[in-house]
Amino acid sequence: MPIDITMPALSPTMEVGTLAKWLVKEGDKVSPGDVIAEIETDKATMEVESIDEGVVAKIVVAAGTEDVPVGQLIAVLAEEGEEVSAPKAAKAEPKEAPKAPKAEEKPQPAPEPVKAEAPKSAAPAPVATDSEDRVKASPLARRIAEAKGIDLGDVQGSGPGGRVVKADLDGGKPAAAAPSAKVAAPAAPAAFDTEIPHEAVKLSNMRKTIARRLTEAKQTIPHIYLTVDIQLDALLKLRGELNTALEPRGVKLSVNDLLIKALAAALIEVPECNVSISGDQLFKYSRADISVAVSIPNGLITPIITGADAKSLSAIATEMKELAARAKEGKLQPNEYQGGTASISNMGMYGITQFDAVINPPQGMIMAIGAGEKRPYIVNDALAIATVMSATGSFDHRAIDGADGARLMQAFKRLVENPLSLLA
Repeated sequence: MPIDITMPALSPTMEVGTLAKWLVKEGDKVSPGDVIAEIETDKATMEVESIDEGVVAKIVVAAGTEDVPVGQLIAVLAEEGEEVSAPKAAKAEPKEAPKAPKAEEKPQPAPEPVKAEAPKSAAPAPVATDSEDRVKASPLARRIAEAKGIDLGDVQGSGPGGRVVKADLDGGKPAAAAPSAKVAAPAAPAAFDTEIPHEAVKLSNMRKTIARRLTEAKQTIPHIYLTVDIQLDALLKLRGELNTALEPRGVKLSVNDLLIKALAAALIEVPECNVSISGDQLFKYSRADISVAVSIPNGLITPIITGADAKSLSAIATEMKELAARAKEGKLQPNEYQGGTASISNMGMYGITQFDAVINPPQGMIMAIGAGEKRPYIVNDALAIATVMSATGSFDHRAIDGADGARLMQAFKRLVENPLSLLA
């Protein structure tokens, strides 16, 4: 009996995917666990394994096809020698309809609103239309309406068959419906045209998701930004000493590894900031899972150091190195980049001294780290030259009060300036 292979849901939020590559062809035998295809989601390229044994009888969706809905038929397995009839592959169509509402809802409802909504705005309107579906009106009434800017569709005709006549327009005012229709029109993106030499590149699934989520974050989350300057000299000295001690184990700590630990410890110390909001509920976390922004060729991804508050610095460094490498290869599993209780984004390596990061929903805060640089700074009540960095916390003001955000920034500053506490 033929077995349908459908587009799998590789993450809880996945709706569509790109069938990047088939690793089998029609006629190939497959066994449970064999990798048969690579699927590109919004964050990674993932391998799909066969869960059944059989022969690839038909490949329904070609490699390179984008926006394939979850649940759509992509291939058919059969027993060796079994024939798969054409109608079998056609069964994918009923499955596609409910899974791809976005693609099919636009053309289907289009004829309906004209007829369904007209009775709501003006009951006689259907009567006042001719065979070409235009409003019935005398030539004089049309000229008057045009001169006054009146929408004839909003006028109840008193002439024969509901025809609009001159008397119906006496005292008429420009219809409000016309401007409203014009205002709604720009919702559809206008075609972009330019004479400047350029290359138009289609957005990847990842870039589309980044655009959608950042737009959502800035439109729905009231951000509050708090910045502190932090002296790094003690942390840099400790890092050097630890790296010397860890060299035989092949472990090398980065400054970011220590900052991940410091943020996690600060969140446990100030639990009011280790939260997220959803609807009318506030989620309070007892563990600090830190999402770390990693730049990759197609955009940005945030692998998570789970329970960073309880992990050693060497464990954080080892895990972060491995996660970053697989992130750049597009090999992270959804559970490795979805979730987290707070984020950290470090642009210091690019020479950026201070910036405001956008919160990664549904998290409640993100810490933006600038470059450490030599600055005049008060050290032991005296002006000196010290290595100083600026850190800016972005907080969701719906869930976190400004005073609590300030306490978190104080805790983070204290932990970084007294880094031995990170070893306790």
